[in-house]
Amino acid sequence: MDQQLMPFQFENLDIPGVVLIQAKPFEDERGFFLESYKRSDYIARGIPWDFVQDNSSHSVRGVLRGLHYQLEPKAQGKLVSVIRGEVYDVAVDLRKGSPTYGHWLGARLSAGDHTLLWVPVGFAHGFLVLSEEADVVYKVTEEYAPEAERGIAWNDPTLAIPWPIVPPLLSPKDARLPTLGEAENNFTYPKAAA
Repeated sequence: MDQQLMPFQFENLDIPGVVLIQAKPFEDERGFFLESYKRSDYIARGIPWDFVQDNSSHSVRGVLRGLHYQLEPKAQGKLVSVIRGEVYDVAVDLRKGSPTYGHWLGARLSAGDHTLLWVPVGFAHGFLVLSEEADVVYKVTEEYAPEAERGIAWNDPTLAIPWPIVPPLLSPKDARLPTLGEAENNFTYPKAAA
């Protein structure tokens, strides 16, 4: 396929496995059309997951959702996109033995620039709403399993994430999340990846 017609640009970020994806809209006077997910293109770029559930959330400015994850064997990879507004999206490496364990990265995702973030299994994920309102949708590789749900405090001093809006609006559950050092975590870094 001609490079001009490929619907995605993939950018590997500083933590291996986390990928920023730029979906390319096809625009005319009516508006635009874009593909946000195409299995063959994603598999060709090393994102070989089948998605089993789609989630969506609507939030107002200053809402922080996260940092969430599910334990193995119900761990989720997430393909995150914003269909209205803008968020600051964060992924934290929880894979014990990883050279980037405890490191995080953040990316601004917006409906205006059609960016997506692939957050693989073994990472905590969260986002902070920067616009007046935001609608976030994400595909996951495992169904929601409440017994496996865990999280890390948004303001963990060992992570020191510089969130753009402080203090954020949190759910009571997110306000009580433990630090990285206290959180239950059964992820290990694959020896073959070292």
